[in-house]
Amino acid sequence: MAEVEARRNLVLSGLEPLIITPESVFVNVGERTNVTGSRKFLRLIKEEKYDEALSIAKEQVEGGAQIIDINMDEGMLDGEYAMVKFLNLIAAEPDIARVPIMIDSSKWHIIEAGLKVVQGKCVVNSISLKEGEEQFIHHAKLIKRYGAAAIVMAFDEVGQADNYDRRVEICQRSYDILVNKVGFPPQDIIFDLNIFPVATGMEEHRLNALDFFRGTKWVRENLPHAHISGGVSNVSFSFRGNDVVREAMHSVFLYHAIKEGMTMGIVNPEMLTIYDDIPKDLLEYVEDVILDRRDDATERLLDFAESVKGEGKTNEKAVQEWRNGTFQERITHALVKGIDQFIEEDVEEARLAATKPIEVIEINLMAGMNVVGDLFGSGKMFLPQVVKSARVMKKAVAYLLPFIEASKQAGDKEGNGKILMATVKGDVHDIGKNIVSVVLACNNYEIIDLGVMVAPEKIIAAAIEHDVDIIGLSGLITPSLDEMVFLAKELDKRDMQIPVMIGGATTSRAHTAVKIAPQYRATAIHVNDASRAVTVAGNLLDQNKESYMNGIREEYDAFRETFLNRSRDKNFLSIEDARKNKLQLDWNEFTPVKPNVIGEQVVEVDLDVLVPYIDWTPFFQTWELYGKYPAILTDEVVGEQATSVFADAQAMLEVILKEKKFSAKGIYGIFPANQINDDDIELTDENGKPLQTFLTLRQQSQKTKGAPNIALADFIAPKESGKVDYMGAFCVTTGFGVDEWAAEFEKDLDDYNSIMVKALADRFAEAFAEYLHERIRKEIWGYAADESLSNAELIKETYKGIRPAPGYPACPDHLEKPTIWKLLNVEKEIGVTLTESMAMWPAASVSGYYFGNPESRYFGLGKIKEDQVIDYAKRRSISTDLAMKWLGPNIAD
Repeated sequence: MAEVEARRNLVLSGLEPLIITPESVFVNVGERTNVTGSRKFLRLIKEEKYDEALSIAKEQVEGGAQIIDINMDEGMLDGEYAMVKFLNLIAAEPDIARVPIMIDSSKWHIIEAGLKVVQGKCVVNSISLKEGEEQFIHHAKLIKRYGAAAIVMAFDEVGQADNYDRRVEICQRSYDILVNKVGFPPQDIIFDLNIFPVATGMEEHRLNALDFFRGTKWVRENLPHAHISGGVSNVSFSFRGNDVVREAMHSVFLYHAIKEGMTMGIVNPEMLTIYDDIPKDLLEYVEDVILDRRDDATERLLDFAESVKGEGKTNEKAVQEWRNGTFQERITHALVKGIDQFIEEDVEEARLAATKPIEVIEINLMAGMNVVGDLFGSGKMFLPQVVKSARVMKKAVAYLLPFIEASKQAGDKEGNGKILMATVKGDVHDIGKNIVSVVLACNNYEIIDLGVMVAPEKIIAAAIEHDVDIIGLSGLITPSLDEMVFLAKELDKRDMQIPVMIGGATTSRAHTAVKIAPQYRATAIHVNDASRAVTVAGNLLDQNKESYMNGIREEYDAFRETFLNRSRDKNFLSIEDARKNKLQLDWNEFTPVKPNVIGEQVVEVDLDVLVPYIDWTPFFQTWELYGKYPAILTDEVVGEQATSVFADAQAMLEVILKEKKFSAKGIYGIFPANQINDDDIELTDENGKPLQTFLTLRQQSQKTKGAPNIALADFIAPKESGKVDYMGAFCVTTGFGVDEWAAEFEKDLDDYNSIMVKALADRFAEAFAEYLHERIRKEIWGYAADESLSNAELIKETYKGIRPAPGYPACPDHLEKPTIWKLLNVEKEIGVTLTESMAMWPAASVSGYYFGNPESRYFGLGKIKEDQVIDYAKRRSISTDLAMKWLGPNIAD
């Protein structure tokens, strides 16, 4: 039965599948690659600046869009040409192509042109009965033949459905035709029930939102497996220019629509606010309109909208009034606000009132932390605030611990459960793991943290010794994925039944389902971020845990079956054909710039020199605050918290600079180089004596006509050209002393500043890499001596040349790091070492290559075929199995 139901789920795909089940959360369709909805995108398409247009698509995917809507309907455009070209370009960009596409057009010939070239299983937007049943059936049969899903508009020969009864009538008729006459899979039908504006002043528009909700509920109850979508921004059309009101209207509309069964929608995340964060008075006025609760709802909202931006802030006196509350109110306030100034005196008061000291934790502190958890889970608190809450909690628990030990009795409650946390063998990164540990601890889970580079046998032994309820595994680098697979096998060999939570930058739901879960008969589940960890842990341990874990296993089984049954060979070239289609640069017209310095040099820099080169945007992402710096500081949703954590960072930055807490040391080298054997780069000394050979990997995905299959070696002059080219390599670190300083904060129960130390060290390391690359371009190599770029332009990588790094999209092979280490003698010169999984220690280190050719650019290798892996193994003189291990995530299934 479970297999039948799995086949009834809506399954879409780009390079990765998107499975939409009844339990799935709302699917966000990115709207900015639509010429009718984005003036910038329209301008770029008109000017044929497709590379820049692709960056908009990439930003949408990075911003959380699970599907991207592409529309080229504009009077002065050749829509068919633009659609085909853009879809073909997307297919060569794995970072974009991983999500499904929505082909959006009112012109069938544009839709069909897109269907012929789109990768994966897409969605057509849209078809309808507007032109009659014959045309409707014809289009539906073609969509079915192309293997796509379809948005079906609530529109017939008479016109758009503009009330509840018309929505029901058209949807029932469309569904019957599609399912019974065309044989269209019902789960591939997505109805757009027409979202119309409310608060227009016209009586006939009062029920627009309410009728949509009623229609949505009717479809989900009466048309099995069908889904609901819509363009959300339409509902607030009357309030253009007032973003505060519009954001509230979108959030209220979605809140009620999703409750009734809306599956997906085209919505701008920047035009949404958190439902529970909407001021109560504004919420009342908006819901009066959306739900048609008052005859004068529109007039009241219009009047209120004029003053909605003028609300003042709480004054200082009011801030201090919280000290007048009960000890429970004070404890809760201190936890929510992260104030530890009075926590010991407040918990002492609570202890004196309690029967046993443990009750202060179980009752008073957990009551406060439950509020924190609720606020975090609903998006009203952000990660930095939660970590500060944990600091208060730890201080309170430390104060109570001697009293608890003195009064401990058998049977005292131990908390919600024990969770073992570890960064797997060979990996040194722990910021994400530490954040998740803090959030779980805040929810009364006992955390056994084994730290970083933890061997499988140690994890298993600790899990048994501490009788843990859950094992949490973290990993940042690609080899960590194999360590997790190996650990799953070892757990299975011992017939262990402890559920495993998987997290970290390289991990994914796909990898967990396809690679890890089959090795472990118990449960392995991927966790996206800290906010999900508490929910997952709770589900794994509550009274319905068996049902939950069975559901996860069934979901992953269905995902894996779909994933593994894909036929991809037609989308790939053999390695020989890929090499024939290599990037062809005109070496006759290019003279490489000879570096001013050849050979390796150690470099040390004062930290204050690096501060202007810091890119702050990833710093905020560490704290799960998303947005670009400096705009994030004034963001409607996260601006206040971003400003607070940024101020804390600046205060710590001042201490780092004043007390010289970190040191910045690096090494670089630039050497004569030539491309050999198509994909390799030979480095020599000035006399032509070979030093090291770098191996590069070549794209193998089928390209559009004229697009090359690139390898990094293509940016270096071939030996047969007779020209001497050049290439560089580097390693920089700002990590020595970081762990020791962070440990001092941890001893003081201050996770917030411990994480802050590591986050800032990472930013300094990246800034050092940016600073050194600028010196390479302008002085040391000197191929861009006239360069004059701002920090913002440096962050956007608008300079000439590139500095890719082993383990990143253009060169995912971590085994190239030892070649850099040998070439530059890195460990001896600056002390940075490599773990057996090729992670750099200290963690706040960056290494990579320098390419100076003006045609060089960043790209993604994407998936490669097994024939290249075998060829690569021969070139590196290692076994094919070892090559498969290191390149596994990039091998096409």
